[in-house]
Amino acid sequence: MDQHARRHGARAARSHGTVEGEHGATAGPRPGSAERASGRSGTTSRLAAMAERVPATVAWPLIAALAFGLFTIFRTHTAGTKGGPALLYGVAAAVVSGVLGLLVARHQSSMLTETRALSYGALFGLSIGWVYSLGGESILKSCIFGFVMGGIMFLSVLYLFRTHSAHEPHGRHRPHQEHGTGRRRLPAATH
Repeated sequence: MDQHARRHGARAARSHGTVEGEHGATAGPRPGSAERASGRSGTTSRLAAMAERVPATVAWPLIAALAFGLFTIFRTHTAGTKGGPALLYGVAAAVVSGVLGLLVARHQSSMLTETRALSYGALFGLSIGWVYSLGGESILKSCIFGFVMGGIMFLSVLYLFRTHSAHEPHGRHRPHQEHGTGRRRLPAATH
């Protein structure tokens, strides 16, 4: 890679080893930008590089688990549990919901649309129902609240998956392969 490309943060094209400036190859901040002026370009670029390496199927469940753990701490603290026990409830909620969220996100590409929506709805409904019960509510009221919230999540996620079916592994975007006779062959049964 030549010196000009290194100085301006450009990437070399993999196919022939030259810098392709016309395709937006400059990745770093431009000279004179606010980041370079503040002297924090090294820290920002390291964080940006780390954020690019973490896939969304890992980042979103972890962010949701952290938020859920904080909400659990808040809910138990307002219900009268103070200090360490409230923190333990929050950490346990974050760990369990994070692990379950990572499992659902990891295996969602192999699930049918309805099954995927049901798994997200069930995880959300069970989590919210459990946290609702920590506030001193009755079991029946907590179950009903969790069921309603899980149903809302199921319908929301199902709508989201159905309207964005081009990104789904089981959507209508998969073309059927034509074989010699011009007839379409049905895919092998998966259920």
